[in-house]
Amino acid sequence: MSQELVGAIQQHINLELEASMTYLSMSIWCAERELAGFYKFFSAESAEERGHAIQFADYLVARAQRNDLQPLQAPCQNWSKLEDVVFSSFRMEADTTSSIQHLYSIAERENDVRTTVFLDPLLEQQIGSEDQYAYLHGRIKFADNDSTALLVIDGEVRSGLTSR
Repeated sequence: MSQELVGAIQQHINLELEASMTYLSMSIWCAERELAGFYKFFSAESAEERGHAIQFADYLVARAQRNDLQPLQAPCQNWSKLEDVVFSSFRMEADTTSSIQHLYSIAERENDVRTTVFLDPLLEQQIGSEDQYAYLHGRIKFADNDSTALLVIDGEVRSGLTSR
């Protein structure tokens, strides 16, 4: 593997870990506002992002490359409303998609088929996550901060009804 690709994967690991911390922060914010569905949802997202970081770290190990973890930035912990939380999540997912696409382009340029094969299912899953957040954001934006509508959406999220 080229040092460019290894470095980009190391940066991506950091991105996944920062996303994990941000989702943990979002889950706490939701718990403090009695939004149990979103608390559960963002807690699961936090664990999923940490799992992605581990997948990438394991991949580097499998390719006999070094993992060089970097310090993490503290996550945002204050939002004014749920719509802002979900929009931030959407942006974070879009940034993660862009990062994986960047990794993919480096791997393709270097004819590193093993890496593109590794990235294929992750990219597909990432695009699905981005779509899910776009859908949630649209629903919450439509609710226009109406507490009754937000509680209905929270109940749907808690029940697992978060996609189209």
